[in-house]
This record gives sequence, C-alpha cells and structure tokens, in this order.
Amino acid sequence: MRRILLALLLLSVALAGGVYLFNRYWIHRFDALIARQATIYQLEPDLVWSVIYQETYFKPWVIGGAGEIGLMQITPTVARTWAQATGFKELSEQAARDPQGVLSDPERNIQIGCWYLEKLREQYRDLPGVEARMLAAYNAGPSRVTEWSQTGNARPANEEDFIGRIGIPSTKIYVSEIMARYRALKADGSNK
Repeated sequence: MRRILLALLLLSVALAGGVYLFNRYWIHRFDALIARQATIYQLEPDLVWSVIYQETYFKPWVIGGAGEIGLMQITPTVARTWAQATGFKELSEQAARDPQGVLSDPERNIQIGCWYLEKLREQYRDLPGVEARMLAAYNAGPSRVTEWSQTGNARPANEEDFIGRIGIPSTKIYVSEIMARYRALKADGSNK
C-alpha cells in the first residue's frame, strides 16, 4: 500500500512539473516575435505580451465574436488599413481576399497589432495614463476613449479616473487586468 501511495505521489509530482513546464513554454513561445515587433513600434514588449495574454492566452487560431482573428485579435479592417498604410500592395490584396490567412500567422498578427497599438499611443501621447487609454481604444474603439476622457474641466482625467470612467464593464476589466499584469512584469524585471 505504501508503494502505491509513493508511486502516486511521484506520478503527481511529475505530472505537476510537466504541466508547469508546458505552461512556461506555451506563454513564452512567441517572446522573440513580441520583442522584435514591439521594438520596431517603440512599445514595451511586456505590454504587448500582456495584451496577448488577455486576448487569447497565446492561441493563434482564436476567432472572436466580432470577427477578430489571431493572437492579438486583429479585425480584418485593421489588417487592410495596415497593409494600405505600409504600402504592401500584395498584402493589402491578400488581407482583403483572405484576412484569416494573413492574421492567423503569429508574426504578421503581432506586427499588425503592434502597429495598431502604436497608432493609438500616438493619439493619446500627451494625456496621462496613455497605456490605459490605448488599451481601452484597442478594446472598445477610439471614439469611446474620447467620450470617457471628457472631464468637464480643462485638465484631462488621470489614469485612475479615466479607468473609473470607462462605461463598458468588460472594457474596464480588460484595461485593469492588462495594466495590473504589465505593472507586475515591470516590477519583476520582465520575469514572466
């Protein structure tokens, strides 16, 4: 009986270790792609990593309820806009013809997602809490961020007030969770 219990204990420890190691592999297998694209678009890799964690938990095949595709849940409209803005005629045609094919590629998906985050950051760069605003825009659209930024006085809302003003509960949770994860990563020195 003791041997059976010992064998079960060892099996449990081995299984737990395997699950832990697989999870570490799973959440870090795109780190090089994230770092490369975040650097190109002057974003913090930990912020991009946190967005992907929240959006799809690193599953490149996910298709969202509103037609968002891939790791960063990019819409076909954003993909076409990216392709046109960057001058890739062939990719522009492919994005119009087969957005799922373009956006299912992890590298292309992360590239387009970083490009879009950078465009959003530029819109809010002079406001406090730029990351929270760009995340809210990424999730709910820039027009809603404009609405939530209105304070009725000359000073824009700080990050905490802005998040408190987010009128869509799922977007408020989305922004809060990503910001908490991002801050934790920064505090740990990127020890994900």
